[in-house]
Amino acid sequence: MKLDPVSLRLFVAVMEESTIAAAAEREHLAASAVSRRLADLEDALRVDLFTRSNRGATPTAAAFALLHLARGVLNDLDGIASQMREYGTGVRGHVRVVANISAITQFLPAQLQSFMALHPQVDVRLQEQISTAIANSVAENAADIGILNDGDYGDRVALLPYRTDELVLVIPSEHPLARRKAVKLCEALAYDFVGAHPGSAINNQLTQAAARAGLPLKLRIQVSSYDALCLMVNAGLGVGVMPRGSAALYKGTLGIRTITLNEPWAHRHLKLCVRSEESLSSVARLLADHLRMP
Repeated sequence: MKLDPVSLRLFVAVMEESTIAAAAEREHLAASAVSRRLADLEDALRVDLFTRSNRGATPTAAAFALLHLARGVLNDLDGIASQMREYGTGVRGHVRVVANISAITQFLPAQLQSFMALHPQVDVRLQEQISTAIANSVAENAADIGILNDGDYGDRVALLPYRTDELVLVIPSEHPLARRKAVKLCEALAYDFVGAHPGSAINNQLTQAAARAGLPLKLRIQVSSYDALCLMVNAGLGVGVMPRGSAALYKGTLGIRTITLNEPWAHRHLKLCVRSEESLSSVARLLADHLRMP
């Protein structure tokens, strides 16, 4: 069966305008031409879409079912044309991204650089948030794409695979644990901690792990960034926990060391967060696909 998009568009016009005459005027065609198209569409589908009488054409149940399907097909065709035009002229537009600090410091700089080199006319607007705020921003359409820690954020958003990272213990170079290659968290809990800001995923993980171990988490100070955390550790104010890739940025310039945490929760999954894959604009979909590349 070959369905003509023009006939589908005229059918939608008739359904929306309620009469063939009004649809014909809207589409700048003769009423007889529109009526002929509808008859051809009924023949192709082998179903009556209208009950015809002296009072005009009344839609059947099949017509209302087709209306929803036809709108979807026409929207898809318009989307194909739009995306192909973008490929022909260079993709244009903007994408709103919200991400946690782990993604921003470890993965996004190189990924965004390569994406924007491929699509120089795309404007990427990046903002840092904690994971719960990221899910809310995406759900409320304040952002197109989020990058957050894996978790349960409700059914308003969908999570897609992104990257994995590893949390490590960050200590001063002269710390009593400095000769260790790996430790359990319970060993580190004997010391003061430099924590991340309240509500952060790492702070929540540390608090829960300390509670399971039956030991207190002694937060001496809390900071809002990884560079501040490393500076405080370097100054001897405590030990901290952060992603290995983020800590590597500061090891060469500060007197700090990283030690493996022998804890299952130290290995984390980061996810892309969207309202749905179908809701992404063509430009946002390009970026999401690029971010998911290995």
